[in-house]
Amino acid sequence: MAWSIAQVAQMSGVTSRTLRHYDEIGLLPPARVGANGYRYYEEDQLLRLQQILVLRELGLGLAEIKEIVERHTDPVTALREHHRRLLAERDRLNQVAGLVARTIAELQRNEGKTTMSKISRPENLFEGFDSARYEAEAGERWPEHWQQTGQQELLAGRTPRELEQMQREATAGMVRMAEHMLAGTPVDAPQVIAELDVHYRHLSGSWTPTVAQYLHLARMQVEEERFRAGYERIAEGLAAYMCEAMTAYANARLG
Repeated sequence: MAWSIAQVAQMSGVTSRTLRHYDEIGLLPPARVGANGYRYYEEDQLLRLQQILVLRELGLGLAEIKEIVERHTDPVTALREHHRRLLAERDRLNQVAGLVARTIAELQRNEGKTTMSKISRPENLFEGFDSARYEAEAGERWPEHWQQTGQQELLAGRTPRELEQMQREATAGMVRMAEHMLAGTPVDAPQVIAELDVHYRHLSGSWTPTVAQYLHLARMQVEEERFRAGYERIAEGLAAYMCEAMTAYANARLG
């Protein structure tokens, strides 16, 4: 039995545009293409799509996913590896849950202090988080630009120490932005623009966004829950402040 691309999109929740992109990069070719140009998928392709979605849930980039699904052609072997990865992800989430519990306990112990002094070591707020996921988000949203600049290979080549350093630098920047916000500093003030210079250079170390893409990232700070929650753990209202600051920076420096 074969299913059209529209049927696969409906049953999987993956858009037809994404399925076409997976075909273009060789990740998920259809079983056949009809004379009318329509793509059709059979059971083997549905099983492969399931693998792709499982690995995406684990935060893997498309290049790594392609390598894994091509290495394991036997569905049982592939599922066993995915199961192992899922168990590892469960353990990681347990670590994150423990981190949140410790943060709650520390906040309760220090209740009554100023917002920025409630946490003794702000960098610990992000222990257990994978900072590469945020850059992988750019790869998913702008795949052509991401592939042309070779960023998938660059991300894959980073050592755990380098990723940890990225995480700490990003956290330190967020804390500095929270200090500006709490001080009532306008988002277009020179000191805030200077901080966003650091933020943009940090991004450009692995991927240089266009003006439109940077503005899109700015909106994601408040529209995407995983981004917003990270800021709000540091200071209430920081996600919106960061969005406004990034927008001001794009207009001032990138436009």
